[in-house]
Amino acid sequence: MIKPTFQHTITIMSEKFGNILSESFMDPIQFKIFLKMVDGALNLKEDLSYFDGNTFLVHIPHKILKESLVITNVKEVSLVEQVRNKIETLV
Repeated sequence: MIKPTFQHTITIMSEKFGNILSESFMDPIQFKIFLKMVDGALNLKEDLSYFDGNTFLVHIPHKILKESLVITNVKEVSLVEQVRNKIETLV
């Protein structure tokens, strides 16, 4: 039996700037770490700054972050979608 795979997404939307961030994670641990980082920035009244050391950089000032809507979602991803995403990544 194939174990189901889930895609975790986070979207940060601002009334003024529109969709600021829309990011998907296949690894639930990375998703949890990113959510804790967003929560920490909100609670500590700090800017949200993150760089993965390769291709993903985000910096959202606290003023904009606190006025934004943060939405998370989890959906099951089929094996076909996983293969399609892997092929698109390689191309």
